[in-house]
Amino acid sequence: MMNKGQANINNQGYKYLQLIEFADLGNWSLYSLSAQNFSYNKIHTLTKIGSFLTRIKNSIKIIDNIVYKRPTIQMNGKGINLRDEVIGKSIGTKNQFLVRKAQFLLSKIDARNGAFGVVPEDLDQCIITGNFWTFDVDYSVLDPFYLSLLARTKKFQNLCQNASVGTTNRNYLQQNLFLNFQIPLPLLEKQKELVAIYNQKNLEAETKEQKANQLEKSIDEYFIEELGIELPEVAQNQDGFLKFIEFRDLGRWDIFAENIGTRIIKKSKYPLTRLKDTYLFPNRGWNKKQHNSKTFNYIEMGGIDPLMGIVDFKEINVLEAPSRATQIIKNGDLIIGKTRPYLKKFAIADISFEGFIASSAFSIIENSKSYNLLFLKEFLTSPLGVEILKNDMTGGLYPAITEDSLRKIQIPLPPLEVQNQIVDKISSIKEEIKILRSEAETLKIKAKEEFEKEVFN
Repeated sequence: MMNKGQANINNQGYKYLQLIEFADLGNWSLYSLSAQNFSYNKIHTLTKIGSFLTRIKNSIKIIDNIVYKRPTIQMNGKGINLRDEVIGKSIGTKNQFLVRKAQFLLSKIDARNGAFGVVPEDLDQCIITGNFWTFDVDYSVLDPFYLSLLARTKKFQNLCQNASVGTTNRNYLQQNLFLNFQIPLPLLEKQKELVAIYNQKNLEAETKEQKANQLEKSIDEYFIEELGIELPEVAQNQDGFLKFIEFRDLGRWDIFAENIGTRIIKKSKYPLTRLKDTYLFPNRGWNKKQHNSKTFNYIEMGGIDPLMGIVDFKEINVLEAPSRATQIIKNGDLIIGKTRPYLKKFAIADISFEGFIASSAFSIIENSKSYNLLFLKEFLTSPLGVEILKNDMTGGLYPAITEDSLRKIQIPLPPLEVQNQIVDKISSIKEEIKILRSEAETLKIKAKEEFEKEVFN
């Protein structure tokens, strides 16, 4: 180990050597040595974690007839929540530890992944096993929320990784290493200021997200209103009472016989049409033997996002084509996922997906000047449309709607001009939602970046 007088060796061409003073050496591991190279804003004092955190072991014997709260610590410093409430006789490990509000809690296994947090008031006197550590905090020098924010940063999580020893999946935090690490600790007043700035930006982000959620809800309300439908108040079913269904509303002889969605759309001011009577279902079968290249682009259910549309596909060798690769997609097609239709795996393909091959798990409706496929997509993804699709599902583990049942589904069909007006309005609202959510995400990123810039180099 070299002393200060030898520290200029790095200036003589030995750029790969890292010199650490003996006084700063707390452990003979490479991780520990590298952790000392912790960059931070020099205006703040580096302080040992152990100077403001004190390990507490408040042991408790679990009693069978008492109900206990158990916490869960989220990764990336996202806080502590209630995991469950369990009666003592159901708890296998009878020797546990009691936790109090405002203490600092961490998982010694997942500390390197940011599993830290300040215990909230509603989890006062919850219990933990020995895999969790509890610390009293010296709040005269530390704002707990500052520590929580610091714990979310990658630099702090790297410190915990450096203080952890063991195999990849069982990498335990070492208490002495952890408590001897130094972190930048501004004055208490400055800590509170940094926390307030961070919270303000996140509050603004939350406000935008709430507005986006309200707008999203307004789309469904607007859509139903434009169809001239008044949603009935749904009464709660009471077990033990007979329930009567009118014969005209009976579509099938099982417990799903009452299709609430179908009954509601009959109140629309527009005529009903079966999909097969209005929309074009093309027969574009794909034959791999006639494919003119060695590979093809394949779209399956996992490649569809309910909001973003087609987000992923696979390039597959024709010789390895799955049996479900059966249909050719054209520009403007609406593809409808038939397996678990309540997942809303529906998308309209643009020109970039022309000629791609789709799984047989989809139905395809092609574009036409006589109708607006965006209107149909909006209807099918609305709560009313999903209810209608769900009613016609069959199957156990993978409930799906058959091609024949899908074609027979009825929907209210306004004139094309009205369809276009509805779609334009909804598109405008969705664009506003997209902007709000983008602004919210930008604010959260900015809050994080500004905090880290203030604390670290």
